[in-house]
Amino acid sequence: MLIAFVAAVILSLIAIRLSKWLGVMAVPGGRRKHERPTPKLGAIPLFGAFVIAVGISQTFGVDTSDPNERTRLLGLLVGGAVVFVVGVLDDKFNLPPAPQFLAQGLSALAAILSLIFVERFTNPFNQELVVLSKSVVGYAVLVVITTSWFIGMMNTVNWLDGVDGLAASVAVVAAAVILIHMLREGQYSVALLPVALIGALLGFLVFNFQPARMFMGGGALWLGFALACIGIMGGAKIALLLLVMGLPIADVIWQVFDRWRHGRSPAASDRGHLHFRLADAGWSARKIVALYAGACALFGAVALVPQPPLFKLITLVVLFGGVIVVLAVLSRRGGA
Repeated sequence: MLIAFVAAVILSLIAIRLSKWLGVMAVPGGRRKHERPTPKLGAIPLFGAFVIAVGISQTFGVDTSDPNERTRLLGLLVGGAVVFVVGVLDDKFNLPPAPQFLAQGLSALAAILSLIFVERFTNPFNQELVVLSKSVVGYAVLVVITTSWFIGMMNTVNWLDGVDGLAASVAVVAAAVILIHMLREGQYSVALLPVALIGALLGFLVFNFQPARMFMGGGALWLGFALACIGIMGGAKIALLLLVMGLPIADVIWQVFDRWRHGRSPAASDRGHLHFRLADAGWSARKIVALYAGACALFGAVALVPQPPLFKLITLVVLFGGVIVVLAVLSRRGGA
């Protein structure tokens, strides 16, 4: 964690200078409400510090009983490199949605080919273990579910990155919950991954917390990919991360539906997200971050408590339903 933190701080200082030199700056205007042009090459310290720390951690000699762990680690790094490169290019050239979605699909494919996929889950209604890899149809379902999981997580974190320190703070909470789960399950070798991620995020937050001296930019896509990968690699189960990230995921679901019903593209940019609505209502960035991080920590604690899968499903439905109702009411009051 210390290695990742120090690397992130050093790389952040470099990225800020590089952003100014290359003109990769977030200029105020439109839905952007910050006061001055701000560097947005946050992908460099996040990706760079994580890779450095993970690379060094491989020399620690932590035992693992999984012979495929190195293969999965390669998939995490290769798939992450794809979204990192496209994210940086988007920061510089403002790419249209198509190349970004292509990069997301390619990174998900790299992960799946490296054995990072959702292969089995417990049926919440009868407690039976469902293994998707037992048939051709099951493999097809496996690919669809895993690809949807990766793309969903990447866009959730990307859309969450609208307030100083918000996406990084929520990701710290999510990574901490995954870490606790891994340590509890005795998965010490893969637990080094969320540890490295937390260190990189904390180092980045030194420059990203309000008032931000650097934005995450395309780093949000990489962060979503990393969380999606680490969750699967540690056997943390989809339900765990769905609960931890329930608030921002529900916000994404509502925004996609709301834009569709108004005839707009789901990828369109606006200030309909909950964090933007709170900011427009006068909430400070620190207060919004506290709300989101607190909610994610609360539901993360619920997810870590041993409970029947059906209870987790009910909790998810209640959480998603509650957030969507609040957003629907806010949209109506705003005249949407």
